[in-house]
Amino acid sequence: MNRWIEPVTLEGQHVKLVPLSLEHEAALEAAAADGELWKLWYTSVPAPGATRAWIDAALAMRDNLGAHPFTVIDAKTGDVVGSTRYFNVEAAHRRLEIGHTWYAKRVQRTALNSEAKLLLLSHAFEKLSAIAVEFRTHFMNHQSRAAIARLGARQDGILRNHQIGKDGAYRDTVVFSIIESEWPAVRIHLKHRLES
Repeated sequence: MNRWIEPVTLEGQHVKLVPLSLEHEAALEAAAADGELWKLWYTSVPAPGATRAWIDAALAMRDNLGAHPFTVIDAKTGDVVGSTRYFNVEAAHRRLEIGHTWYAKRVQRTALNSEAKLLLLSHAFEKLSAIAVEFRTHFMNHQSRAAIARLGARQDGILRNHQIGKDGAYRDTVVFSIIESEWPAVRIHLKHRLES
């Protein structure tokens, strides 16, 4: 497979994003336990005992669809605190989505998340020459919607009855994006947030 996104480690002052591997299984399970994140019905965080299957699915998405899943590490402590990924990769159109993101409760709404997004977006726009980066979230995930908007992404619309959830409920998906021409202002905004 000719890959647009090659395995890469992205590192900043607060966070390190490394390629996801099976070696991270126990640490990811512990991170998900901080806040019992799998109980949020509108997210896809691995439940206890399901982390290996979740990693296998992420790696299959990497191998078959060109995605790039990351393990998120707190740069100050070295602790694994979550996961994120590039996926819905459209290399021919230089588009991708950032998502499948979750963090241990103790690091939510900290500089770690802002810096992770800065690193991911910088790599997408400046190294991969992406023309657009999307973010999608469940309509009912108001915390995620607010966080995406705080990044400087614009809401494109809502895909109604977009997916069927594990419980059979229909998911309305809110779509946001940052396009190439908006990236310089978003980059300044994210750097300013990190400095404050």
